[in-house]
Parts: sequence; structure tokens; C-alpha cells
Amino acid sequence: MFGWLKRKPAVETRASGTGYTAAIMAARESYISGGSGIGELTATVQACVSLWEGAFALADVQGTDLLTRRSMGLLARSAALRGEAVMLITDRGLVAVSDWELSTRNGTPRAYRLSVSEAAGSRTETALAAEVIHLRIGSDMVAPWTGTAPLRRASLTAGLLQAVETALREVFVNAPLGSQIVPYPEASEVEKDKLGRAFRGTRGKVVLRESVTVSAAGGPAPMQDWKPNDLTPDLSRAMTSQTLDAARDAICGVFGVLPGLMNSATTGPTVREAQRHLAGWTLQPMAMLLAEECTAKLGTEVMIDVMRPVQAFDVGGRARALSTIIEAMARAKELQLSPDEVNTALTLVNWGGKDAAA
Repeated sequence: MFGWLKRKPAVETRASGTGYTAAIMAARESYISGGSGIGELTATVQACVSLWEGAFALADVQGTDLLTRRSMGLLARSAALRGEAVMLITDRGLVAVSDWELSTRNGTPRAYRLSVSEAAGSRTETALAAEVIHLRIGSDMVAPWTGTAPLRRASLTAGLLQAVETALREVFVNAPLGSQIVPYPEASEVEKDKLGRAFRGTRGKVVLRESVTVSAAGGPAPMQDWKPNDLTPDLSRAMTSQTLDAARDAICGVFGVLPGLMNSATTGPTVREAQRHLAGWTLQPMAMLLAEECTAKLGTEVMIDVMRPVQAFDVGGRARALSTIIEAMARAKELQLSPDEVNTALTLVNWGGKDAAA
């Protein structure tokens, strides 16, 4: 009757932590997390990612209602950390995809196996390429169907930044900052501990302790036996500040952010120039790639403008240009120039229609 008490439990067999499955999972985690898996944790990277996310969330989208501000922010963040972003087109809007696999023909995606995150786990769905919006940046000729994250393109700099920040953190956690060694004549450990505790809570006060010079270990003690020795490490010789600044500037450059934007002495003109540089040379080309993808997949012409919402232009210069243009139009009207003649003049300065400017 009680034979089941003597029964030995069955031994459960599991895969080892260093087996093939663990290697595949580690490789997959590295692919999902980004270029290095550690550089993304630094404040510099997160600041650059926030600039991308904020600019895309503010962008003007024309031609579709599917690209909401929330969707644009998700697309920008995924592109910044992974180099690509995938969203499934549904009748209720765009659905963010956490992971995907695809098949290609002539280097062009043909079908996707998508993993959509849910509160209770995730679900898998298969979709054709026409049902998926796939934004890719930094693509390579070897694999044009995938994107490359900025940190993957500068993994050495990202690793250096993370290593320096980790080293500084460990120094401030473990190093004896502010500690001092005070030579003292020979005494018992109890007396030394008692003397050490007596110095606590005496900040800003004058502490008087009696001491004498003695001879020990075969030689005379120093005449000034109360001269302290500081144990605080000298980090200036390790050039940690210069290394940290150089790595931070390189990371900003990879994300298209002018390093001067992160400088404590930055002024207003520098901030505006950094905004123009980021929006004009990094974010607007990405927006045009996304607009082209949406135009092909949604069947309607889509246009995305990042420059105007973030005010990435010289307001004073634009006002002066507008005043000059109005004066030029008034002058052309006085001279009774035809529209073709005005367009010819504009074409000479690459402002006319179909000027084929290089």
C-alpha cells in the first residue's frame, strides 16, 4: 500500500548550459540586443536614441494614417538599436514585431515569419512581403535584406565607452576614495581601533592626539609621525576623462549627432546647427527610405518630413530669404516677366522646376 513511498523520483534530463542550444540562444540574443549588447546601456547611446525617437514622433506624415506618432517612435528606436524595424500591416493599424525570419528572392524579401509580443507571451504569424513594412539602414551588399545598427558599425568605440564607464564605476565603488594612512607608534590593535573610531564625526574640527617618536624595526621612526598619506587613486594619469570624451564624441558621430551638442559649454547656435545636421543628414534620409517603403506597400504616395517639425533650419536666414523672394517676385511683376521667364531665372540657381540639378 505504501510502496509509492519507496519509489525513487525520475531523474529529469536537461540540456547543459554550454551545449548547442545555449550557443544558439546566445547568438540570437546578441542579434536582438544590437551591436554589442553593452554599449546600448550607456547614457550617451540612450541620449542619441531619444533624439531619433523624438524627431520621428514629431515628423509630418502625409498620405496615410497608419504611421501614428507612436509607430514612428517605435520605428526610430528599433532602427537606432537594431538597424532595422519591422511592422505588420493590419486593418487596425501597424503592429510592432519583436523578431522575424524571412525568405528572399534576388535579395528582396518575399515572405516573413513574424513574432509579435503579447502580455501573456508571444505569437507567431506568417505574412507576405507586401503585408510588412521593413525599414533598413546601413545595409550591406552581402545581405541587403538586413540593416546594420550604428553601434555594430562602431563596436570598438562602443566597447571602449562601456569599458571606461564600467572602470569608473568600479573605482568609485571599490577604491578607497578620501581614505588616508596616518603613521602611529607601536600600539595594540585595540588602541588603534579605538583611535580610528575617535576620528569619526570630527569633520571640520581640530583633533589633538598625543604621539611620540619611537624606534622600531631596527631604525628610528620619522620625526613627523602624524603626516598622513592619501590613498585616493590619481585617475588623471590614466587619462580617463580624455578617453571618455573621445569615445562619447565618436558615439555621437555614429548616430549623426554633432559632438558639440553634448558639450557643457554649448551655446544656442551650436544647438541649432546640431539639430540641422542630425535632421538633414541622418533622419530625413531615413524618413525618405521609410516613405518609399510605405508608398510601395500601402499603394498610396507617402511623404515624411522631419525638418519642419523639429525646426531644423535657420529661422532668421529663412525669414531673410522669404523677404528677398517677395521682393524678387514684385520686381518680376513690375517688369511684366512671364512665368516661363521667371522659371528660367530660377532654374539658373537650381530653384526652378525640373532643373536637373546635380
